[in-house]
Amino acid sequence: MNVTFLLNGESVTLRDVSQTQTLLEYLREIRNLTGTKEGCNEGDCGACSIMVTHQGTARALNACILFLPQLHGKAVRTVDGLRGPNGELHPIQQAMIDLHGSQCGFCTPGFVMSMVVGHMNGRKDHADVVSGNLCRCTGYLPILEAAKACENASAPDWLAGDLEYSPDVEATTFAPATLAELATVYDANPDAVIVAGATDVGLWVTKGLQDLDKMIFLNRCAELREVVETEDMIRIGAGVPMDVAHTVLGAHYPSLGEMIRRFASTQIRGAATLGGNIANGSPIGDSPPPLIALGAVLHLRKGSRTRDIPLEDFFIDYGKQDRAKGEFVEAVSVPKIADRLKVYKLSKRFDQDISAVCGAFYIEVADGIVTSASIAFGGMAGIPKRATHVEAALTGQPWTAETLDAIAGEWAKDFTPLSDMRASADYRLMAARNMLNRYLMEDQGAATSVLEVTP
Repeated sequence: MNVTFLLNGESVTLRDVSQTQTLLEYLREIRNLTGTKEGCNEGDCGACSIMVTHQGTARALNACILFLPQLHGKAVRTVDGLRGPNGELHPIQQAMIDLHGSQCGFCTPGFVMSMVVGHMNGRKDHADVVSGNLCRCTGYLPILEAAKACENASAPDWLAGDLEYSPDVEATTFAPATLAELATVYDANPDAVIVAGATDVGLWVTKGLQDLDKMIFLNRCAELREVVETEDMIRIGAGVPMDVAHTVLGAHYPSLGEMIRRFASTQIRGAATLGGNIANGSPIGDSPPPLIALGAVLHLRKGSRTRDIPLEDFFIDYGKQDRAKGEFVEAVSVPKIADRLKVYKLSKRFDQDISAVCGAFYIEVADGIVTSASIAFGGMAGIPKRATHVEAALTGQPWTAETLDAIAGEWAKDFTPLSDMRASADYRLMAARNMLNRYLMEDQGAATSVLEVTP
């Protein structure tokens, strides 16, 4: 596969690139650009963070799980190429020096690149911007102070070329540009691995050491990144990154938006896609439970044939989904309904952690009586799963704490969760029950957030 991209202002064309060669490997081993560090090599620590710009949008991404074919037609900027033509430092670099934001320095290039992207995008939620960057010796305060000190500084002129980069890139069979091309090539090659953000597949290579000999890259298929809103529906293409899904879904369902804010890190949300999070069928994927609770519909395609199914029907058993060979997720449609959605993610860390339990609740109440309930969980079974017994027991009953106590025995009819390193089965069942209690308390106006501490 041939790949063309801009690297630190220089046009690069690579011939016959290995589909599984990562950008980090290319930077360090071939280009000797060693400012980008290798830490965890799985997208967790942020030491390898770089800036990738496409169609005027800049994102911080993890170079360690970014395959070279994903960069076709994009601009890449590393810490090695951050200075100006006369050696001028970027304002973020200067602020890190002035405010003592570096000690051992290993994590510093990744922090700098994340903050550079945040600065370019005008973000002031600095803690969120660096949520995917780990520091073990400096401490985060001077780093955050450096980001804040640059809020009013202008973005350097020498980075403008990255935003304007728009080359005529060569078409390739395994990087289709349209849905029709994707459907044709995947139908003919159903054994190929579909790669969207590679936040999962990347680990198959870097940690699992798998040799993937046939891959189909979705990054050139613009139709998969389309978002269409109507009066009563939001249709989100399978290739829409999670950071865009955060904005789109969070505008209508703030609780879902808050959950997505905790979905992995800024770098992962910029690469991972909503369709990928659904299609891999993980029982601990965070997006399916709230989408199921909302009654989302999944759009699937195989060749020229399409079909629509309720999202909850897509998940059959652990590792098994209702998807034929050569069939792929095209989009998901989310109803626009009155906002009665609450989503609770329970994990050991607030940022960038896998859920022990993710619960989503959509409960309608009229005159103090529950008229309908849709409750879905991740982490409670081998698939994302609804609590149908709890829903049935709750419907038609008073919306009170006494009702929730009375139906407590229904939870065990719905779920027999596993015990693992994240939580025991008993803890998961207790947490699920408590989440419903939290919904009730919030609905009655109680403050339940553990993030706000007052003396």
